[in-house]
Amino acid sequence: MQDEWSDDIALEGYAAGLSAIPGDHLPDAQALLRYFQDNSEQLFSLDDLDEIDIAAVMGSGFTHHGADLTDDDIRLFLTASHDVFASYYSLAATTHALLEALRRRGLKLALVSNTASPEWLLRPVLERQGLVERLDVVVLSSELGKRKPHPAMFEQALAEVGAVPAEALFVGDRLDADILGASRVGIKTVQALWFRADDAEVPVEPDFQAFTQMDVLNAVERLSPGHDDSRASSRR
Repeated sequence: MQDEWSDDIALEGYAAGLSAIPGDHLPDAQALLRYFQDNSEQLFSLDDLDEIDIAAVMGSGFTHHGADLTDDDIRLFLTASHDVFASYYSLAATTHALLEALRRRGLKLALVSNTASPEWLLRPVLERQGLVERLDVVVLSSELGKRKPHPAMFEQALAEVGAVPAEALFVGDRLDADILGASRVGIKTVQALWFRADDAEVPVEPDFQAFTQMDVLNAVERLSPGHDDSRASSRR
């Protein structure tokens, strides 16, 4: 799933969130955006791989402007603003076809995502996009409290699908979060290159590269029992 982000999208989302909250003395969308920009290093720091508490972060913006909201108010704000942000999310054209092809091979599928959005916000998006019905497991950093490349993310997915690392294949675009994290747990990896080419310097290389989504099937076939890979390089 790809998502766009810009100041204009942020302002649109914050404005929608503010309109959902009853009461007066609220900051405007521009003031909230400026606060989050000015304090981004403190509020959105991910250096320790702990996922941020997005409700607490949003709440701090209101407190800074003298508006102490209830938990219900923050939930209303998050719901309305996230509805706007989610309208900019998109799937690659062959996502459903790839997932269905993998399921026909008898494979269990897990989505392992770094996201500050809590499950109650993100699941409706996954349902609208037709992903929930095509997945067996969804592991979100917002629920686990840790972000990839922390091993807990991958270990949770393995536990929920009932697999050991040697039986798994992880597909991700980020070399540091996805490829490095999965490799350290002992999972073979595919670097997804169909919407961006990450060139971060990490002490590991992917086992495979996929320039289109359907290239993932090539990696799956080459890892299947009985496949003769003696004449092929492991990276494509």
